Order: sequence, then C-alpha cells, then structure tokens
Amino acid sequence: MSKILFLNGPNLNLLGKRNPEVYGSKTMDDINLLVEEKANSLDVEVLFYQSNAEGDLIDFIQNQRGSIDGIIINPGALTHYGYSLKDALLDAAIPVIEIHLSNIHGREEWRRSIISDSVTGQIAGFGWRSYTCALEVMVGLVGDNR
Repeated sequence: MSKILFLNGPNLNLLGKRNPEVYGSKTMDDINLLVEEKANSLDVEVLFYQSNAEGDLIDFIQNQRGSIDGIIINPGALTHYGYSLKDALLDAAIPVIEIHLSNIHGREEWRRSIISDSVTGQIAGFGWRSYTCALEVMVGLVGDNR
C-alpha cells in the first residue's frame, strides 16, 4: 500500500480560527479527517505532520526517507522564504505536490511560491478540497512510478 505524507507549515495549526474568510472555517483536524476518508476510498495510507518550524519539517522529511511514496505539502508562510525546505523536498526524490487553501496567484505579489519550481505540481485556491484533490493526483503519480 502506498504511503503519502501530508506536511503543513507555520500557522496551519490555527485553521478555523485564523482568517476564515480566506482559509475557510475547517480546522486542521477537520481537513485531516476528510483526507483520511478519501485515503480509505483510494486504498492508500496517509501520514500527517505540522510544525511552525522549518527545521522540524526538514527533519521529518529526512526521517521518512524510504518509507513514503509521495509528499503533499502546504508550506504556509515558508512558501515565500523556505529555501532549506525547498532543498529538502528536492532531496526527497519522490513526487511532491504543493497545495494552498487560497489562490496565492490572485493575492499579493509577495505571496508567490519560491518552491513551485521544485515540486511536481501545485494545487491552490480550492480550500480544503485542495488537500483531497492533491491526494487523488498523488495516487495517480505514485501508481505511474511503480
């Protein structure tokens, strides 16, 4: 069974409370439950990790090396300045999908992603559905690589 890692960066632990008009009213736990339901229907295992610290995210990626088949990441604010995270995603040498709840391309210029050129693809602007959509795509990518 394939195993997909969901990584969430800074401030995503505050989902449901922080700017719900931009990020929606669902909490991270709500989203994780929806992802687990989708994962069960796709017969894939998911692992979740959230940290407000870039180094912790990097350590987690490195510690999972060889045990995961893909990474789905919402880097939060690290989208704009997380160069070490970008390198860790490249070094993972597996498919990576960058996701965002909001459409970062329709927001302020400084919100552009510095990691987008290092990932397999990007899904943004669909709220919590960005997570479940990314899982469906990742299952296809992992299947293509087997």
